Amino acid sequence: MNVIIIEDEKILAEELVEYIESLRNGWKVVQVVKSVQEAINYFNGSSDYQVIFSDIQLGDGLSFNIFKQVQVHAPVIFCTAYNEYAIDAFKNNGIDYILKPFNRKVIEEAIIRYETLKATISNNQPDYRKLIQLLQPAKTFPTSLLVNHRDKIIPVKTCDIALFYIHNGLVYLIDFQKNTFIISQTMDELETTLGDAFYRTDRQHLVNRKAIQDVSQYFARKLLLNLTVEYTESITIRKEKTGEFLEWLAKN
Repeated sequence: MNVIIIEDEKILAEELVEYIESLRNGWKVVQVVKSVQEAINYFNGSSDYQVIFSDIQLGDGLSFNIFKQVQVHAPVIFCTAYNEYAIDAFKNNGIDYILKPFNRKVIEEAIIRYETLKATISNNQPDYRKLIQLLQPAKTFPTSLLVNHRDKIIPVKTCDIALFYIHNGLVYLIDFQKNTFIISQTMDELETTLGDAFYRTDRQHLVNRKAIQDVSQYFARKLLLNLTVEYTESITIRKEKTGEFLEWLAKN
């Protein structure tokens, strides 16, 4: 299996070569190119490759420009420090999108993704639902959120946030150190972007699983959340959502 790497950082390129060739017998990096123009020149003269690992931001432009100018004959696994290019990546032969700094485990997962996709396509009767899932960008969730604090804007790690709540039309967060901050995002935006670690109990609250000490029965067959942080209002789960909520709470 011949592999091409497009990467302008020498140390990262060498690390990627080591991971790829040690993870799979028979996989060999046959070329490392460092720029858009060098890649275009290479692909115009060679088709002896099966997989491409590519950075996105190179010294002379985005690597997407390569695939707009030449026809490549292999899927691309993009490796980048930026997460805003995911959609464009999957429009340019991309089958995976790895955020730097990567490690050995992440590279192996990308290789397995390629092998699974190849096996699915090679089958005479491919599972198209599985193909769609394989080609969808992996979801990434923000590790920090920016909050307003006096005359400053500071980052707060999402894992340190206990809950969000709405008061007088503003969205606040409380962290596990009992700090309270105003945040600019709406509750709907937070629910969409933060992933499965948080649960929208009602229109006013979004709660981190780690902030829930336990739950108890409440009036009208509701559940009452007992939190690990101080919060003056009662947060309840209406009976129609108890099954869904308890299933979520049971997840790791």
